[in-house]
Amino acid sequence: MSSTTPTAPSLPSLHDFFAPGGVLSRSPLPYEFRRGQLEMAQAVERAIAERRHLIVEAGTGTGKTLAYLLPALRACAATGHRVIISTGTKNLQEQLFFKDVPFLESLLGPLAVCYMKGRANYLCRHKLFALRNQPILSGLEEISQYQAIAEWEKTTETGDRAEIDDLPEASLLWAKLDARSEACLGQTCPDYQRCFITEMRRRAAESDVVIVNHHLFFADMAVRQAAGGAPDAGVLPEAGIVIFDEAHELEDVASSYFGVSLSNVRFEELARDVETLLRASGDLKSEIVTASQMIRERARMFFAALPTRTDASARGNFNEGRMPFINREEFLESQGDVYLGVLNALHRMESELERVKNGEEAQPLRRRTGMVREQLKFLMESQDRNTVFWLERRGGRQSSTHLQATPIDVSEILRELLFENYPSVILTSATLTVQSGFTHIRKRLGLSEARELVVPSHFQYGRQALLYLPPEMPDPREPNFPEEAAQRIRSMLSITRGRAFCLFTSYQQMRDLYERLLCEVGYPLLLQGTAPRKALLEEFRATPNAVLFGTSSFWQGVDVQGEALSCVIVDRLPFAVPSDPVVQARMRAIEEAGGKPFFEYQVPSAVITLKQGFGRLIRSLDDRGVLMLLDPRLERQRYGRIFLESLPPYRITRNIADVEAFFEQA
Repeated sequence: MSSTTPTAPSLPSLHDFFAPGGVLSRSPLPYEFRRGQLEMAQAVERAIAERRHLIVEAGTGTGKTLAYLLPALRACAATGHRVIISTGTKNLQEQLFFKDVPFLESLLGPLAVCYMKGRANYLCRHKLFALRNQPILSGLEEISQYQAIAEWEKTTETGDRAEIDDLPEASLLWAKLDARSEACLGQTCPDYQRCFITEMRRRAAESDVVIVNHHLFFADMAVRQAAGGAPDAGVLPEAGIVIFDEAHELEDVASSYFGVSLSNVRFEELARDVETLLRASGDLKSEIVTASQMIRERARMFFAALPTRTDASARGNFNEGRMPFINREEFLESQGDVYLGVLNALHRMESELERVKNGEEAQPLRRRTGMVREQLKFLMESQDRNTVFWLERRGGRQSSTHLQATPIDVSEILRELLFENYPSVILTSATLTVQSGFTHIRKRLGLSEARELVVPSHFQYGRQALLYLPPEMPDPREPNFPEEAAQRIRSMLSITRGRAFCLFTSYQQMRDLYERLLCEVGYPLLLQGTAPRKALLEEFRATPNAVLFGTSSFWQGVDVQGEALSCVIVDRLPFAVPSDPVVQARMRAIEEAGGKPFFEYQVPSAVITLKQGFGRLIRSLDDRGVLMLLDPRLERQRYGRIFLESLPPYRITRNIADVEAFFEQA
């Protein structure tokens, strides 16, 4: 493997780096020898050297990023095999590249490492130039954003939208300008050599270690699978080793990319891009304008005819807005003309694009139109038994309806495409075990042959954290639960002086408790949804005694150290909603195979989610705080023992006086 910036030729051994008196101890950062960190690093290096898979639960505070980064770099130097490191979030991805790698370079010298994001994060210069002087920008806001992006394009080296601080997260303009593959002209594009994706690929090809996120990794894998393994199909370079950090997320992310999704917005974007790109190249004919308008009209009729939300999906949990689409045959019988109208409109567009003389712009659009048509046929007509079909309606600035197909079981897909394709795959996270075992995660991911390692946390949970289980709480399903929960939360916040996360499994419950406490708690209350997640976290850190009310997105990937976060309150055990179409289908599949879906799927999944939520509290050796779980089922139901045996060794109390004493000791 060629590299313009070779990996440092004399990398220290793991012992020389991590052990007392070693390279790490001589760094300017505070050092404390962590036996678990060295143990994990040795296990990673051994697995890579012996071409084995490895699964490691490394408790918070282990220092697991360095424990896999150094073995990865040593493997590159020894074998020439490239390593891909995949993280669950962009935040961790950026922390690795902008913090951990520079720290290693300060100790070891220059390293050939790069990072890659999904194509939608990058600007497409061809689209930007095509939009110039075209009347499809919506209002002054988009015109202003376009001008800012056009100026930024002249100076940016990466094309990464993260560089534009003022661009709203939900910018509708960016979707018209990003570099997603379905609108890409590839090497026929006049801007190919100056393309930010081309440059990203070039950097990756010259790197020993490539840092990505799970979404990009599985999107790339799905594209390659659809293209029959063609080497140029994806954006990621070839690699011999893959390391997944935050590996507890793999099943959900892989499921989304090995499924199929079509929305009304996809059809609108297709028609818009056809008109925009062909107008810019001078190939827009009246027949194509008519065909694109037909796509818009027929798609609107089709999505309007789809079933609306049913009572079965009306619960206000993480996945509100989802519903099964189990009556597709009945829909086709009653609305077959509407469905055929969309297929015919797409077929007509393919025919019109085939007739365009200058095929450089038209042929990628024709392929894209054909792909949408094939996906729609699969979504409406497929009888695949390992697929669940469902609908999701999303609100926001651009409301949309999504027709979805998701694999019920991804274990066989991952076994074939991941674990049999790479000599060594390393999975790590702070939350992978249930009752100290990996049975659940291995079964869900299809990982049959792998070494295992559990590295206890470096933190002293018995001293640093107290788990309070308030007595005499009603079942969360009882009508008086919200009132009792509000009373317990109010009492806790008066002891902790705010400084808390209140984490909920339901948007409705979150809003209800927020409104009940808003006028009763004398501390600043922040509510998810009132500002972007990043802005809320910054406000929480900057606001003394703040309390943040959040749902799923705040249960993991959030790091607030120090006294600002001294309490985490969880309303109920985070069971997946049984009416969710994907959960429903997976439980049914386990039952049909003779298993017990509640104990084999729902309980282990909820254990891992609860461990993630509680994991927000203790983030350093100096952190102290209290956890409160308001759900009495932890002690009243026999499955509660599974949760308690899976949690870190917190000190547990049912006496509020112990909580008061805990904070008096601070």
